[in-house]
Amino acid sequence: MIFCPYCANQLTLVEGASGNKFGCATCPYEYPLNKRYMERTYLKRKQIDDVMGGADSWKNVDSTAVDCPKECGSDRAFYMQIQIRSADEPSTTFYKCTNMHCNYQWREN
Repeated sequence: MIFCPYCANQLTLVEGASGNKFGCATCPYEYPLNKRYMERTYLKRKQIDDVMGGADSWKNVDSTAVDCPKECGSDRAFYMQIQIRSADEPSTTFYKCTNMHCNYQWREN
């Protein structure tokens, strides 16, 4: 995007008999195009944070007696409660099976 140096409005492409040019919609400023004009800007992607806390999210959590839905035979699971909805809604409980071969994760509202 190119902006007008006088009024700071965005210049628009104006096609005419004398050639193409960028023109300002609010003042008489014109920027003639004598050759092909191309400008490219690559934006850096924002790094996304893991909502659940990443690999360290299951450190120092308690375990409780609950059967694993995957039927791996484990009767215990690590759990944590997080408020993911509005304050007047109940917390969501996240579980992770204690069986090292299973490690199934599920949640209950």
